[in-house]
Amino acid sequence: MTEQTAPDTARPGGAGRREGAGVRAGLFTRSFGPPPGTGGTTVVLVHGLGLSGRYFTPLARRLAANGATVLVPDLPGNARSRAAARRMPDVERAADALARWHRRLSPGPSLLAANSVGCQVAAALAVRHPRLVRRLVLLGPALEPGVSGLRHCGRLLADAPREPLSLLGVAATDYLLTGPLRFAASLRHALRDAAGAFEGHLARVAAPTLVIRGTGDTIASHAWIRHAARLVPDGRAVDVPGAAHAAHHSAPEAVARLIEEFTAEETEEPEETEETEETGTEAAEA
Repeated sequence: MTEQTAPDTARPGGAGRREGAGVRAGLFTRSFGPPPGTGGTTVVLVHGLGLSGRYFTPLARRLAANGATVLVPDLPGNARSRAAARRMPDVERAADALARWHRRLSPGPSLLAANSVGCQVAAALAVRHPRLVRRLVLLGPALEPGVSGLRHCGRLLADAPREPLSLLGVAATDYLLTGPLRFAASLRHALRDAAGAFEGHLARVAAPTLVIRGTGDTIASHAWIRHAARLVPDGRAVDVPGAAHAAHHSAPEAVARLIEEFTAEETEEPEETEETEETGTEAAEA
């Protein structure tokens, strides 16, 4: 695929608040704030099942307004990165592809924040490529182990009326871009990961981890969120009152504040850890 990078466009209201979108390092990427490596925190936002990074825009703009570099890729096979994969990658292959993208755009560690099924990809990346993750934020992590695909679909339908209409429009467009066959393939991969590797990955995450849940979330249950936070050696859970599954979209100020407070707790660079990549993962291209 030919890479075409759209030029950054300056947002009104101040230097350094810039936005751009285009194919970068093989994936369609939205960028907000100063370029990577300019001294501020780099935040990578990872979207959920069948979606794109568009629904992160309110949160990304809020974080960039305070000086963070925010990078928001469409995962391979999804939406505007559909052509980046011939077939839908499983969770670990998606994590490895995201790691390759990360190294090309920002070789240093970042704060990795993910929503929903994106949390499975983020957890796998944090374990397989630990040097890339300084801190981890999981927003409504899904899929919940032990819950059938049919029940998850029911939970998704129950969540929809609780979300802003603006989010539903974005999601509908993204699902059409991704396509039903790829959505179904992603769901199968996510269910398989939830039944097997997801909890094990969480238990092996070395980075400090914040698990965030909207109190109205019907997809990620209160009990599961608390369990997920306990699995991570340095994990904790917090609620966003009144928000549903996509708290980052409906309550970007509250979520950004939690992320910034979590980032501010870091007083020194984390110790470097050895990569735990399996032989051949870097060569695995979806």
